[in-house]
Formats: sequence, C-alpha cells, structure tokens
Amino acid sequence: MNQMLVDKHVLITGASRGIGRAIAATFAAQGATVYLNGRDESSLKALENELKQLYGDRVHSLAFDVSDAKQVKQGFQALFKLTKTLDVLVNNAGILEHSLVGMVSAEQIQQTFASNSFSVIYTSQYASRLMARNGGGSIINMASIIGCVGSSGDSVYGGSKAAVIGITKSLAKELAATQIRVNAIAPGFIDTQMNESLSVDKQNQTLQSIAMGRKGTPQDVANTALFLASDLAQYVTGQTIGVDGGMLI
Repeated sequence: MNQMLVDKHVLITGASRGIGRAIAATFAAQGATVYLNGRDESSLKALENELKQLYGDRVHSLAFDVSDAKQVKQGFQALFKLTKTLDVLVNNAGILEHSLVGMVSAEQIQQTFASNSFSVIYTSQYASRLMARNGGGSIINMASIIGCVGSSGDSVYGGSKAAVIGITKSLAKELAATQIRVNAIAPGFIDTQMNESLSVDKQNQTLQSIAMGRKGTPQDVANTALFLASDLAQYVTGQTIGVDGGMLI
C-alpha cells in the first residue's frame, strides 16, 4: 500500500503520549516529516529518537507550551528555521480536570481554556500563514464527545471543547479560499492516561454506554486523523467527526 503522507510536513501538539503519540507514529509511518510538540523536552526527545530508529531522520521535536501565546510565536519561529513548509497541523494538546461547578476555580477555568481552546487559535494563526504560502493544508483540532453533548462535572472541560468545535467551523469558512481545510475529531472514551483518573466503577459505567462494547484506542483516533490529513479528505472541511464507538453520555 502506498504511503498517504509522503512529502507532507506535519506539526503535532501534545505529541509525547496518548493520542498525540499514536498520531505521530502513524504519520511518520505514512511518510510524513513530523514535528513533535509538547512541554516536556525529555519525553519529546525520547519519542523523536524512537521514531527516527524506525523511520529515519524525518522526525524533529519542538518543546513549547501551546497555552502561552509568546511561546507559540517562538515555537513557530523555531519551526520556520527547520522548514518553510507546513501541510498539516494537529491541535491535540489538552488537559482534563473533572470538577463540579461549585468547586471550579478561576485558575482552573483559565488554564483549561488556555490549553484546550486558546491554543488552537494561537497555533492556527501561524500555521495558516505557512499553509497559505504553499497552496493549502489541513488543520485538525481535537475536540471531545463531552464538547458535543456535555457531561456532569465537566462544565469547564466541556465548554473548552465546545469552543474548539466553534473555532473549527469558523476557521473552515475563513480559510477555505486559501485551500486550507479545518476539521475536528471528537473522541469518546479512549484508553489513555487522561482517563486513568476515573474510578473503576465510573469506567465500567462508561463502558456500558458504548454500543460497540469497548474503549477506543489512540490508534482509532490516529486513523481518523490520517484520513483528514491526507488527500482523501481534500473536499472535507468544517466537520466534527466522532470517534466514539456509538457512545451515549
């Protein structure tokens, strides 16, 4: 089978673990030149070395905090020194902290929206300029099923992910003329470290709500991101694709 991302340059935020790591490995295997982003430089370097052993020197790491506008600017300046081309941006970085509304702090609201929502705009500002110079591209934003339908105890997280969907739809309309596609993925219950904080009872209860009867895997999400990044999706924009196994919450 031919590789789907040959000659494409891809930046993936939150790439060091979970869904981001699966996307990075999948994209590298499909021929992309991959730029790994995260806050932990040592974790990024470890993943960079691991992927280089498998796929050669088409992997680079760029440590910066996407929730910080100044760091994003500096990060893209560093990216520009490595490549003048960007074909795909995957806005995967995000945080989740469950909290009933009465216990929510102002700091939690600010941190969650900065990491999950503001970051999408920060990175898209710079990525869209690079993409427009080269005839277009694909921006893939990680939303959540909670951002689509809500969940008790997740007003802050759900709000931040609903914002991602709104940003996605607006950017899709704004950037279509430059042939930049913007789509979102809304994962359901995925087997990642982010969900390990849930109690066993809560995990079992959640599993019962999934029609397909299993947790999703990071690879399930990575496969959808691969489609959206590839030329197979060249007429797809402004969409939110659920990857949830028929989950109801």
